[in-house]
Amino acid sequence: MSLKFGLLGLLNYGPLSGYELDKAFKASLNFFWRGQKSQIYRELTQMERAGWLSSTSVIQKAKPNKKIYALTPLGQEELLKWLANFDEAINEAFHVRSSFLTRVFFAGELPLEEARNALVAFRDQGQKALMALERIPKNVEKYSPFAPDEKKRRFWRLVADFGESFYKAEIDWANQALAKLEEDL
Repeated sequence: MSLKFGLLGLLNYGPLSGYELDKAFKASLNFFWRGQKSQIYRELTQMERAGWLSSTSVIQKAKPNKKIYALTPLGQEELLKWLANFDEAINEAFHVRSSFLTRVFFAGELPLEEARNALVAFRDQGQKALMALERIPKNVEKYSPFAPDEKKRRFWRLVADFGESFYKAEIDWANQALAKLEEDL
């Protein structure tokens, strides 16, 4: 996925400032796609130049001025075109690219305790990530005004369910790997 399609998807729910987009992105898409604030603003500028977005400047007295971005018909068309092509995305979903797993593959070169510590750290990070997903229902509630249609929010929850299953599988794998290593200690 390109960051721009995540932003188009969020703007499809209604106009937002760059700051609001950054917050919404981190509260929703961050589990499966990362976007830095600088990248978000760069994409917004490029999409506006391409005619996918329009913006309105809002003058504020106590705060810095801001731009409110809105999806144009051309931007909506690009979003729908992208959404309609699941084939490439499905293939991509089954190709894991992980420097962590590459290190695990070659961890036989390390002292066993060092490899074990890495697996414990991995499992602990998975548990933290799983706990962070507990905020999803609150985030869905918070952003519900942007998508009052229950059908749209149902898909938000489906992605959260995937995240929960994903992290549980990682934790389970780490526990199994640690149990196998314990046999060698």
